[in-house]
Amino acid sequence: MSAGLAPRKTITVTPRGPGPRYRGTVGTIMTIAREEGPKSLYNGLTAGLQRQAAFASIRIGCYDTTKTIYQSWFQGDVRSSDGASIPIRICAGITTGALAVLVAQPTEVVKVRFQAAARNGSSKYSSTVGAYRSIAKNEGVRGLWRGTFPNVIRNSIVSVAEIVCYDVFKDMILRNRILEDGIPCHFSAAVMAGFSATVVASPVDVVKTRFMNSPVGKYKNAVDCAVKTAVKEGPSAFYKGFVPAFSRLVSWNICMWITYEQIKKAVDQSFRS
Repeated sequence: MSAGLAPRKTITVTPRGPGPRYRGTVGTIMTIAREEGPKSLYNGLTAGLQRQAAFASIRIGCYDTTKTIYQSWFQGDVRSSDGASIPIRICAGITTGALAVLVAQPTEVVKVRFQAAARNGSSKYSSTVGAYRSIAKNEGVRGLWRGTFPNVIRNSIVSVAEIVCYDVFKDMILRNRILEDGIPCHFSAAVMAGFSATVVASPVDVVKTRFMNSPVGKYKNAVDCAVKTAVKEGPSAFYKGFVPAFSRLVSWNICMWITYEQIKKAVDQSFRS
């Protein structure tokens, strides 16, 4: 009876491999909180606070003064720093961004290493202070300034994108009378500055993080790291994690600039009274 029947086809089912571990920004937050606990979302917080205190006090606190100095050198008009040209603002942003890195680079190294150790389940560093000591002992004091060159480039770019773009966008909003000088104006300028910073800084961030976390000898320098990343993974590798980076930089810019403007306004009023 089976002589006239066609032979049965054998269907081979290939099992699917495990899907991606993280799916989107919200999925990543939920996965980390579920697998490592909510506390893990704040790994490296102490080093991060040290970094922001050191970086912000220089690159933001010194920006207006540096802009005024450059304005007096190249324009000869210091009646108002708002009248500074865009090239002068860019030079001021680059100067304060680079100076901040040279002073505060150890806080960046410790933050990145501490977060990487916690992510890998390593107890290599017992505390932030222990991380400073361990790096200095095992790699020398120079180890605390590892990755300074790519970080100088990164922070110069971010300073221009954040500070200068905020400065320019705010002036544009006020000059065209779109909004008055208040929180809505500061909020709008901060969002645009955060987006600009994410677009221009993401490639440098990827290279900086990979280079600082790499074993000694894997990359000759930051340029070698960038070239190898581009060859192996393509240009899109430089924008991995764009959404969380955008969320972080925009929220940071909103909080920073609104707070900065309110404090600046209060200080100005106290001096006038």
